[in-house]
Amino acid sequence: MIIRQVINNNVLFVEDKNGHEMLLMGKGIGYNRKSGEPADVKAAQKVFTRFDKKQILKFKRLMEEIPYEHMHITNEIVEYAQISLGKELDESIYLALADHLNFAVNRLRQGIRLNNSMLWEIRHYYNHEYRIGLEAISIIRKYLDLELPVDEAGFIAVHILNAELNLDMSHSKTMTKIIQGVLNIVKYHFGIVIDEESLDYERFVTHLKFFIQRTMHDQESRIWDKTLMDMIRSQYEDSYGCAEKVAEYMRKMTPYEVSEEEVVYLTVHLQRLQQASKKIR
Repeated sequence: MIIRQVINNNVLFVEDKNGHEMLLMGKGIGYNRKSGEPADVKAAQKVFTRFDKKQILKFKRLMEEIPYEHMHITNEIVEYAQISLGKELDESIYLALADHLNFAVNRLRQGIRLNNSMLWEIRHYYNHEYRIGLEAISIIRKYLDLELPVDEAGFIAVHILNAELNLDMSHSKTMTKIIQGVLNIVKYHFGIVIDEESLDYERFVTHLKFFIQRTMHDQESRIWDKTLMDMIRSQYEDSYGCAEKVAEYMRKMTPYEVSEEEVVYLTVHLQRLQQASKKIR
């Protein structure tokens, strides 16, 4: 691993023996180092291997503008998020979240507070990501002795969601609106009260997020054969009717088409949710 550029005392731009470019981040890793020297990978706190050239350039510029401590905080938040979610997040979150946290901390120190108009929706529909956002506030408090408002937990949750599903912000807002609309359809169709603290609710919303993502990217779940689909439609007729309403809603809200396979897949999740929920009397 050869150093191609010393970005600063804490970041190195390096190249391996196969010509793959990457970034190494660690406290003091670039101190008194020069281009052409071998890099000490073991000293790196984080190795970024999946950045493209545009992202590498953005990272270089970002590290010139923000304190290393903010990047260290970002790394700890992302590591916590990945453990909590049980999945690896897209590396782009390091850029977006570090930039956001730096801006949020500077705003707070200047006495400026931004209200998060989507906080209620984020807390209800992306509760797992929101709880990670709350933990992120605790991590920031630990390192900087600053108390960010809960609005920031919502903003952080959206960045995590984007990295989790690889969505841009406009798609993330669209997803929030669609989920809210779908849940209203479900409540009225079945005449139920949904326990938003239940595991069944969290599972259903998680399915909705990935269902919407697949629809937006013209991908579909391909796990059903025709016989099984016919059986589900027949056995869960009411839930299938609700799923059709959801598909029609999706067609009205977006330019995307929902496949019949996705409708059937959604039917199974609707059946589980309505059985676990209370009927309105």
